[in-house]
Amino acid sequence: MPRVCYFTGKRTTAGRQYARRGKAKYLGGVGTKITGITKRKFKPNIQRVRVILEGRVVRLKVSAKAIRMGLVVKPMKRHWKPETPAEVQPEAPSA
Repeated sequence: MPRVCYFTGKRTTAGRQYARRGKAKYLGGVGTKITGITKRKFKPNIQRVRVILEGRVVRLKVSAKAIRMGLVVKPMKRHWKPETPAEVQPEAPSA
């Protein structure tokens, strides 16, 4: 599955990283020069989350920003306990 947010559509984007050399003119230098350019990727903060979607609980890939914005409705946490036999209530005597 791709690294894409279900709600916001955020995905991996391409960019460049610039290597610079020199001192800025406003600091008294002769200016900065670009000495190298390399390709890089900007990856969004994608989480796999259990979400209530159309009445069902499903696992989706969602960005952290979508979780913070409140676009994600998480299911209630269920603390499972083993079933215990129902306590028998004594019936009231009939008159």
